[in-house]
Amino acid sequence: MTTSPRIALIHALKHSIAPIEAAFAAAWPEARLMNLLDDSLSADLARDGKLNDAMNERFLALGDYAAATGANAILFTCSAFGPCIEAVAGAHASMPVLKPNEAMIERAVTMGKKIGLLSTFPPTLVSMPPEFPASVQIVPKLAEGALAALDRGDRATHDRLIVETSKDLRDCDVIALAQFSIASTGPLVAEATGRPVVTTPDSAVEKLIRLLAAKA
Repeated sequence: MTTSPRIALIHALKHSIAPIEAAFAAAWPEARLMNLLDDSLSADLARDGKLNDAMNERFLALGDYAAATGANAILFTCSAFGPCIEAVAGAHASMPVLKPNEAMIERAVTMGKKIGLLSTFPPTLVSMPPEFPASVQIVPKLAEGALAALDRGDRATHDRLIVETSKDLRDCDVIALAQFSIASTGPLVAEATGRPVVTTPDSAVEKLIRLLAAKA
């Protein structure tokens, strides 16, 4: 692409920022990124246990803010907030607004019928399986304790717990890593399971390149 579009990245976990920036650096370094982080979103969802109208309003406000800065597209990196992100997409239909998972889901369903879904954040395993088509079987798996390890700065334990948990998904056709914050473990999971692995950041960047090229 000849222009350098401005991509608003909206995060509910600080751990999501580095993986998506790395994916852009590898695949689309020309894109101009802006990061919006509200880590109370994930804390409040974990506390409330479900999405509500107040959360929807907060997402709409974040979308409005991103659009007002001149963003050409919005990518949410928080995988447990699908309906809220759909509301933002409806409010800003003139630009691409991506859920973090949608590009990865599109890719995963072309690779097999039995898809392992690995996450470290329990609400993601509630909100995300319905986003897959009914034609595939989802095997959800939580890497217990991994996110807490990452929160205290222990990435080695975080990665080890994910890899250990992934071994339960060895009979799946493909393993989908449900969050941006765990994308970096993709090669380790592939090695441990012998299965192909798809990640959210790489899939999302590829889809944004496609969508914005089509608009250019």
